[in-house]
Amino acid sequence: MNTARSIIQSLHISASLKTIAEKVFNAERISMEDAVELYNTSELALLGVLAGVTKKRLSGDYVYFNRNFHVEPTNICVNHCKFCSYRRREGQKGAWELSIDDILTEIEKHKKSGATEIHIVGGVHPNRDVNFYIEMVQAIKKTAPHLHIKAFTAVEIDQMCQMGNITVEEGLQKLKDAGLESMPGGGAEIFDEKLRANICPDKTGSEEWLRIHTVAHKLGIPTNATILYGLLENYEQRVDHLNRLRETQEKTNGFNAFIPLKFKRENNEYSRVRETTLIEDLKNYAVSRIFLDNIPHLKAYWPMIGKQAAQLSLEFGVDDLDGTIDDSTKIYSMAGSEENPAASSNELINLIKELQLIPVERDSVYNILKLY
Repeated sequence: MNTARSIIQSLHISASLKTIAEKVFNAERISMEDAVELYNTSELALLGVLAGVTKKRLSGDYVYFNRNFHVEPTNICVNHCKFCSYRRREGQKGAWELSIDDILTEIEKHKKSGATEIHIVGGVHPNRDVNFYIEMVQAIKKTAPHLHIKAFTAVEIDQMCQMGNITVEEGLQKLKDAGLESMPGGGAEIFDEKLRANICPDKTGSEEWLRIHTVAHKLGIPTNATILYGLLENYEQRVDHLNRLRETQEKTNGFNAFIPLKFKRENNEYSRVRETTLIEDLKNYAVSRIFLDNIPHLKAYWPMIGKQAAQLSLEFGVDDLDGTIDDSTKIYSMAGSEENPAASSNELINLIKELQLIPVERDSVYNILKLY
């Protein structure tokens, strides 16, 4: 802490930034106005120090990863998100829809990987209701009972329950009874309603997204949370998004991790928009870590930003590198990501150790399996 304070004292920063720094050093919550000011500063060193202090308080020198793989049942989707490079219509070239047997075959391919988690997200299919997904989860649990099933965004849950003519509460309880153990954080995009209406006009709304996660938490289903950043939003809109998550966490304490998702511009309607720089990515990780003081983990999703950038993010508050993934997701490669989405556990361990941090293999809810 003394080293961190001395670094801050050596910087030529405003009195208001020094006041914010003192709040962080004293484990005091920063305000929305403070967060906007941090976003607006050009002092990346300041952000790194403050995010590091917050990260150290929450998880020490640990950096987590797990052994996982993704299954994407379909990219056929009823929504028309303008930033999406993944969606296809039924019958369109490049569309796919896996049957339950297809999914079980995919699981067989990964059995030797040592994976402990299957991560299931996909398009919002027009003809599959909650009963299809209940059957899917049951089949997976029967075939691979050792796998933790993390599945379905709030957007998928919303649609499948509507189609099944049951409430979200009933649907999530049935899915939990079938074997669903946690939920990912996708579909949050940006909570600002006006911007959301522009970039994803027919997607589940922000309040309903938050309500579905609240219901999951009350049922004992932990979840993650995300933001889509770098697409038209301003800093005030980012902070509003973070604040709604922080307020929800105050009520439920059900979010395990926050994952900033970078907009990628290939093959979608926003190809004219310049992607954020690495500096902006690191700034976003840092401010997120400082502001979201009640969400225990901050994840850098390396298939999106690349392994080297993910390693650098560990100096800006990140304490989770996701998992091995085993070349099993197409969502970001279809949007222009150059990274081959597979990493060995040794590769992730080395990325962490190079920064003199402690690699921790975890399960899906952050129980420690092994320290390296």
